Amino acid sequence: MKTLKLRIKDKHATQLNRLSSSVNFVWNYVNDLGYKYLQRTGKFFSAYDLNEYTKGSGELLGLHSQTIQAINETHTKSRKQFKKAKLNWRTNNPNSKRKSLGWLPFKKSAIKHLATRQSGKKALKSTLQPSLAKGQKLILDLWDSYNLSLYQINTLEIVQDSRHRWYACITVKDYPKTQCGAGSVGIDLGLKDSATTSNGDKLQIKQTLKYAKALAIAQRAKNKQRVKAIHAKIKNTRLDLIHKFTTGLIKQNALIVVGDVKSNQFNSKKGKLAKSVYDAGWFELKRQLDYKCKYAGCQLEIVNESYTTQTCSCCGDMSSSPKGRAGLRIREWTCAKCSTWHDSDLMPLRTFLRPSLTVWEQESPNDRAGRKSSVSILGQIYWLFVRHWRSFSSVISQ
Repeated sequence: MKTLKLRIKDKHATQLNRLSSSVNFVWNYVNDLGYKYLQRTGKFFSAYDLNEYTKGSGELLGLHSQTIQAINETHTKSRKQFKKAKLNWRTNNPNSKRKSLGWLPFKKSAIKHLATRQSGKKALKSTLQPSLAKGQKLILDLWDSYNLSLYQINTLEIVQDSRHRWYACITVKDYPKTQCGAGSVGIDLGLKDSATTSNGDKLQIKQTLKYAKALAIAQRAKNKQRVKAIHAKIKNTRLDLIHKFTTGLIKQNALIVVGDVKSNQFNSKKGKLAKSVYDAGWFELKRQLDYKCKYAGCQLEIVNESYTTQTCSCCGDMSSSPKGRAGLRIREWTCAKCSTWHDSDLMPLRTFLRPSLTVWEQESPNDRAGRKSSVSILGQIYWLFVRHWRSFSSVISQ
């Protein structure tokens, strides 16, 4: 399953705002009904039970019956997921601080793809017709960057962002899949460079810093619309860089190894790394690697990287390695025991591959034949690193 997000033309905003108000009305009614039933009987409503109470309301609200059923299913699923007796209310007041962004769900049988046509030399535009109540019609024009004619549409959700722009989120089943490569790579997450690979490639999010001055000016002027626009630019720039980086890794490699570092470990109020960690986008990087590896058939491994920047990958000594916050500025160092030169970004990639190699060496030949080939690949990567950096350190010492 894959989700395509396409921009809807602004001419449909008035009709979509009216329909989203009807969706909010159904949501609030179901939310209140389920909570009162729970207080009275101690039991929860299922989506099937809610459908009996909302049957026939679509004609008055201008919504298709399957849209109301989708609202009931989403409410029941969210209540179970977050383990709550009652969810938050959805508001329509545009002046409210907690105004709910627009949302319209549609099932598969209520979506009709009318056409996909070319606009200009490369641009495509598609037309969709979601079903509404009897006597009403909604025909949406989309800027199509995927060519919807190549996909089989499953479900549709029309959503609104903070800038009041509308998007069509379309889930598809059959889609062209990316083919993974044959190589192997390790990834080290950091702050100066968001990600450094064992091949020497680096992901840098410095392009987002150019919006910092304009963002500060807009925030001091309390220009809310401008602040939202700048935040959207920063978000889109970061996502674009991460998408290009992860897609390139998938196309070149069959095995990807990344550390288990988490953003919430550095987000304390006393620390001074929170903004840098948020800008680095570690969670988004691992999220994209996770689903892209599943689509392409690539293997992703999350490994423990504790003390990997302090442990020599050749002899395992930690006495001469940089430690603590003061050691973060030291990018290169030499082991006092074996005189091996290390790079702070590349050395962890060799160190956290070492446990997999140890497991592989302790196994019998019969066990090795039954295991996946990923362990042997990790061992090959590790020894390639060792041979490479030992030869490099000998050249420097001369």
